[in-house]
Amino acid sequence: MTDIMQTRNIAKGILTQAQADSFSGRDPFDGLNSRVFSAFPRLKQGIAGLAWTQFHKRSFLNFRPLAGVPKKRNPKGVALFILGLLEDYQRTQEMPYLSQAVELGQWLLTQQSDARQWQNACWGYHFDWKARAFFVPEGKPNMITTIYVARALYALGQVTGEDKYKAPALDSGNFIVKQLFVEHEGRQFFAYIPGETAFVHNASLWGAAWVAFVGKITNNSEYQQLALTVARQSVKEQAADGSWVYGARHHHQFIDGFHTGYNLEALHLLRLALNCDEFDAAIERGLAYYKCELFEQDGTAKYYSNNRYPLDMHSVTQAVITLLRVSGSKADIALAEKIIKRSIDNLYLPEKSRFAYQKNKHFTNKINYIRWTQAWVYYSFAYFNHHRVQQEK
Repeated sequence: MTDIMQTRNIAKGILTQAQADSFSGRDPFDGLNSRVFSAFPRLKQGIAGLAWTQFHKRSFLNFRPLAGVPKKRNPKGVALFILGLLEDYQRTQEMPYLSQAVELGQWLLTQQSDARQWQNACWGYHFDWKARAFFVPEGKPNMITTIYVARALYALGQVTGEDKYKAPALDSGNFIVKQLFVEHEGRQFFAYIPGETAFVHNASLWGAAWVAFVGKITNNSEYQQLALTVARQSVKEQAADGSWVYGARHHHQFIDGFHTGYNLEALHLLRLALNCDEFDAAIERGLAYYKCELFEQDGTAKYYSNNRYPLDMHSVTQAVITLLRVSGSKADIALAEKIIKRSIDNLYLPEKSRFAYQKNKHFTNKINYIRWTQAWVYYSFAYFNHHRVQQEK
């Protein structure tokens, strides 16, 4: 059984550190913010940009200070902290949590991607990044950042009663429909970024979940139907054993823990938004596969279905949220507690009051990544702590 005071103390320590740094920090993918590229910005878009990004992401030594990569706020990371702060506020009714959430929410309102170009509310990362197939400039909106910022702002609007947070959150649904809906190679889905045609299940399903929610709130039947159409595409491509590969391209043919958790949470939120049972069987199959193939007997959260490494808190934190939110059964609550306990044994750095990034077979990467690691831990632990209190009532 996980000690509730331990998770509260760990979450408090992470929040305190984040506050001390004004919620700024490093990111696995922020290498292109380096001053090295100031004189030759076009190098970011080619093989040099990809190699530089991967070098910083994969290195267990932090070369960012030497390379002139500054600490900055990340909109998605800030959104995760807001979601955690609201969980802690609802658990304790202590105003500093809400005040901090409001301060961060105000900042997010100023970080929307260029309204002249995108017309509707949307958000991107605070750095340029180079993937194998494309280059994404700083601020270009993407599905996942937009979803988490929108969820955080809407939740903040619910707690404060202020429409200035809800309005852009709901408007992001228009961005998703207008800019990210794709019909390509016989599929209908939501893309990760505007102009991209790669089919990735977690991005598409999160888009469907949010469009369904927006459609329900705004009484937009077309959005609700579109959300169903898109979700059905991913359910159609779910394997018989309940799994999903990451996406459709040849280098996307892997199954990992946190994206599987994303898929299940998104489908669950969609069925709640539309009050439908169409996806119950897919969720049940996916959850069974998730629990059987992506966790070890001792609670270790595996990264891949066929490889436990690297151990990564992203796998842990999404597991806690998925097991509690999608299932909530006593057995799955117990599993979430076991996963948390094992993650503390494997990845917590008590002398630093935070978690390591990843643990591989032969070494541990202890770099402090605020969006990828600490923000996720704070949110998931705050969610777990609030859930435990609700159980006890």
